[in-house]
Amino acid sequence: MKKYFALLIVLALAVLPGCDMFDDGDTAESENDNVVYVYSWGDYLSPEVMEQFEVETGIHVVLDEFDTNESMYPRIKEGAESYDVLCPSDYMIQKLIENNLLQPLDYSQLPNVQAHIGKDFLKQSEAFDPGNRYAIPYCWGLVGIMYNTKLVDEPVDSWSILWDPKYSGEILMQDSARDAMMIPLRMMGYSMNTRNPQELMAARDKLIAQKPLVQAYGVDDIRDKLASGEAALGVIFSGEAINLMEANPDLRYQPAPKEGTNVWIDGWVIPQNARHVENAHKFIDFLCRPDIAAKNFEELGYSTPNTAVRELVEEDMDEDELEIAFPEPEIYQGQETYQYLGEVMDRFYTKLWLQVKTE
Repeated sequence: MKKYFALLIVLALAVLPGCDMFDDGDTAESENDNVVYVYSWGDYLSPEVMEQFEVETGIHVVLDEFDTNESMYPRIKEGAESYDVLCPSDYMIQKLIENNLLQPLDYSQLPNVQAHIGKDFLKQSEAFDPGNRYAIPYCWGLVGIMYNTKLVDEPVDSWSILWDPKYSGEILMQDSARDAMMIPLRMMGYSMNTRNPQELMAARDKLIAQKPLVQAYGVDDIRDKLASGEAALGVIFSGEAINLMEANPDLRYQPAPKEGTNVWIDGWVIPQNARHVENAHKFIDFLCRPDIAAKNFEELGYSTPNTAVRELVEEDMDEDELEIAFPEPEIYQGQETYQYLGEVMDRFYTKLWLQVKTE
């Protein structure tokens, strides 16, 4: 009788509001919860677009931001946060796939993807996402050279200008192992995805030789320095070029130096431990709707794989801006996309880049 009475007490306590007696501390949220947790690059979603998504769907967007793929990855790997949607770059998407950290997409829930995402970009994405099973292209572009016409009076068609002593103290480089190493690798005719130690060490040596000419290695601050005229030349992503040219009319952009460059693609993926998978699909598909993709493009300036956007925005753009945002296929076709090279090569690239910066 005492055991029966005790059991009644336990059961009564278990149903009291706020009681966690049978909670293991990791209770999964319902798939129908009106929320989607998004982890993306900083300033990569128009606030107006997120607000419109919430109004139209009743789903609240909780946004966290990262500044590099490398700072994002450990949080996903460790599972410290249960994000529903991520926006990594090409090679990092491949790394997430290979480490079983993503779940396949359900295309039946993505009608706008099937209708409006260009086949060229889906094909390009297969280099890091075979069969397009895990990622939907969101923004894309080229890594090129932005230059100030008041400080540079010669054609900018080659990466070699970044080694010209004439511009000592006027050169800005990306503080990123892959983006920095890519440039000397292409200058020497090597693949930006090389695993050859001799080729990589040769690229390191070229960067060390360049270092006395470099004003700074940076990320977001490169844009500020170019806009304010503090430097003559800087390595930036094509999506930043339009806004920079609007901020400073003296700036021009070379998206594809003759030695070749990187075509980068950032895409939306759903983590393996996502709790709101249906909401994640709704969010991704919403971003692929032409009017929404156009709003994001106008806010961000990054090229979009959405084939319907150009017609919606071209009246408000001049010829230079259109060439950057919607380049002819021959400019980007045949260019390489970064691939994940494995943990050993990741560490080797990082080691060489640290040697450049500490030499």
